[in-house]
Amino acid sequence: MGPPGAGKGTQAAVVAERFGIPAISTGDIFRANVGEGTPLGLEAKRYMDAGEYVPDSVTNNMVRDRLAQPDAEPGFLLDGYPRTLAQVEELDGMLAASGTALDAVVVLTVDSEELVQRLLKRAETSGRSDDTEEVIRHRQDVYTEQTAPLIDVYRERGLLLEVDGLGEVPEVSERIFAVLDGLQRG
Repeated sequence: MGPPGAGKGTQAAVVAERFGIPAISTGDIFRANVGEGTPLGLEAKRYMDAGEYVPDSVTNNMVRDRLAQPDAEPGFLLDGYPRTLAQVEELDGMLAASGTALDAVVVLTVDSEELVQRLLKRAETSGRSDDTEEVIRHRQDVYTEQTAPLIDVYRERGLLLEVDGLGEVPEVSERIFAVLDGLQRG
């Protein structure tokens, strides 16, 4: 978890590779559908371009289907889900129905102005239509309002592991591995 631009997608790929599990990214799934012009992609694009989250009903069904695929059976890493308290409840139900549970929730912490600069730079290099400064700042506000409260939920459950998200990718990866390794030993 973490605000937009914190490096979740980058780190999710690194962590998933190390543990041999799939990184399940709602953002990647949405972008693939947008690129293919599917009905879901067109609907998702409207929200993404406005800096809004895709509605829970669409997102929940997509995640439920993905978690039911065979490669997720031995474990998985969620990237970009859950984002709302309602999605936490939905995920709890999905996990209970499958007899699984979360081992940990890693949150990347990064200064908000640093995030804005990161995302503006990403917009220049990748040409993402949803990375204008106005949309970036709006997404930060939406995160603070809707997603930041999840941090407290997972902290109360004893699952939260906070990691400094500033620095080069390998440095942040090593911090994540250190807290996860500590979890496995503990």
